[in-house]
Amino acid sequence: MRLSIRYGRGLKDFFVPDRNYMGTIKPKQKKGVKDPEKEVERALSHPSGSPKLRELVSSQDTVVVLVSDISRPSPSRLLLPPVLKELTEAGVSHRKITIVFGLGIHRNQSEEEKRALVGDDIYSHYRCIEHDIKDCQDAGISSQGTPIEVFTEVMDASFVIATGNIEYHYYAGFSGGAKALAPGMCSRRTIEQNHRKFMDPGARPGMIKGNPVREELEEMAQKVGIDFMVNAVLNPEKQVIKVVAGDVTAAHRQGASFLDRLSRVRIEDRADIVIVSPGGYPRDIDLYQTHKAMEHALPALKHGGILITAGQCGDGLGVEPFARVFEEGKSPEELVEELKTQFVQGRHVASRIAHIHLNNEIFLVSDLSQSTKEKLFFKNFNSVEKALSVALDKKGKQATVWVMPFGISTLPSV
Repeated sequence: MRLSIRYGRGLKDFFVPDRNYMGTIKPKQKKGVKDPEKEVERALSHPSGSPKLRELVSSQDTVVVLVSDISRPSPSRLLLPPVLKELTEAGVSHRKITIVFGLGIHRNQSEEEKRALVGDDIYSHYRCIEHDIKDCQDAGISSQGTPIEVFTEVMDASFVIATGNIEYHYYAGFSGGAKALAPGMCSRRTIEQNHRKFMDPGARPGMIKGNPVREELEEMAQKVGIDFMVNAVLNPEKQVIKVVAGDVTAAHRQGASFLDRLSRVRIEDRADIVIVSPGGYPRDIDLYQTHKAMEHALPALKHGGILITAGQCGDGLGVEPFARVFEEGKSPEELVEELKTQFVQGRHVASRIAHIHLNNEIFLVSDLSQSTKEKLFFKNFNSVEKALSVALDKKGKQATVWVMPFGISTLPSV
């Protein structure tokens, strides 16, 4: 069986022998809407759990619009024009509107990247700034004991609009909704305290109720106040298939339910080998982001199996605390033990990868430099076919293989 998967902005082709191939796990096909702008307008005209945006905001408001950074596939340049048009019709001057890129702990972006995210016209006519993790104000304490510290520009605004996209998240359940504010606009202390809960049994993809991470993020958003939300659901081709708007919780649930019906895929059995791609750029922009596809592939993999992950990693390893782990040369066992006594934002993902590798075996196909590959504790390859050949040698010529071309957009369930 000749197959291909997304890799950066291109494709990786490979061959899986028919005797080994169990099939391809992917979401139900749904074409993108013909006119994304009209779909945004439709959602704004029929908000969930909320009056229309133009009925909530006034000309006296100072508005911040929260948007995702370059590491996310959120179609901000499609979502923003109808939102800004509605604000204008409500009498809000463009001078009272600030667009804020939520970085969390991610790197700062170039001017070109910021302009590309929102489009030339918006970037030229509106104030567009990045979240500053060091400039945050106290907004209280969550019921789980986490200090809530939020970017000053957001705290000082009288009206907050969250934008983003809804997809599975490996420990927050789903992206989107309240996640635009927390962790997107919070201090390092707030982010780390919330993310400490990521090893809780309830913190898993596709789960909201009983998920301590998601429940706390939504509590934070309620305390700070998100006044309106606009989120997109995308297909694996990153085309808009649905937009939801309105109350930050009610609209998010609507979008999450829609996604679940398309992307939660039932399978009859697990395989000895799973080949997974995050789905191409920007989902495989670095190893830190690529790792999320590994998490989603695990339900399709037998214990002790081999997980072949193909992510280009054009930006390298990712955030500095994560990248530093591999410079230290710690073993997977040491990283898992470290997490039991010490949580450091960024390093926690390295511990998760170590945990996966100790229970299975990770093969990574990437464009990382050879010097970087030598620092990693798992096997590295330049091609999927070579990785699969080695995997079949280890697991046997009759080993079974699942292929997941859109790992971050798919959640298998036995």
